[in-house]
Amino acid sequence: MKSETIMRFAVRFYIGVFFIYLFTPLIIMGLATFNDSRFPTVSPWKGATLKWFEALAQDGAMWTALWTSVLVAAGVLVVAVPIGICCALFLSTVQGRGKTFLYSLMMSPLLTPGVIVGISTLIFWKGLSVSGGVFLTVVAQTTFIAAYVMLMVLARLQRFDRTLENAALSLGATQWQAFRRILLPYLKPAIISAAAIAFLQSFENYNTTLFVKGYDTTLTVYIASKVRTGLTPAVNALGLVMISITIILAIVYEVKRRRELSVSS
Repeated sequence: MKSETIMRFAVRFYIGVFFIYLFTPLIIMGLATFNDSRFPTVSPWKGATLKWFEALAQDGAMWTALWTSVLVAAGVLVVAVPIGICCALFLSTVQGRGKTFLYSLMMSPLLTPGVIVGISTLIFWKGLSVSGGVFLTVVAQTTFIAAYVMLMVLARLQRFDRTLENAALSLGATQWQAFRRILLPYLKPAIISAAAIAFLQSFENYNTTLFVKGYDTTLTVYIASKVRTGLTPAVNALGLVMISITIILAIVYEVKRRRELSVSS
């Protein structure tokens, strides 16, 4: 009994420390947004202000970089998700020693440093007279983000009961009908999760993007350049807005999920 109490206390203590470690930087960043200091800090506190939100609204370069990041992430989403799904479906049908080789080959972009991916992509496409930009950034990021999608879909596929698909085929369904009505609904949670991760991985990427962006600066590259030239709390204001949007979307999703569970029960 005593050991169980100690274990329960240790788990709760670990979870508490974890959440403190996770959220303290976000809280500090949020407080720095309202500090009347030209540096993004909470100490020394020079008074409350909302001027950094106004500075954010007037920072056209930052909004352009944000739009570029969203555009690139959307492009990666459109390309990487279908590729990852196809790779996962292909691997799930391969048997024998070749499966291990193919799996390692498809996973290799994840093990390759982002700098190498960016440089190699730039060199290859320059040989085809394609310079850096949004297109090349999407291509470079897709090479390794598609592997994330493949992993998540493949993990879901490993728990799929193939007899359901075989039963549909034996009852006269085509391969496309079996995929659309049986396999795709089963993979839907994994696909949605993989799409979210693909979008976020693209949005926050820096190492690969730095070499292939050309004149189209993304948000992470813009913020990194501002660190060298002089960072203001306007960046904190943008971070606070993005965190707020994320929390709102999470709450909406959780409310929707609970409603669906209550209806189904």
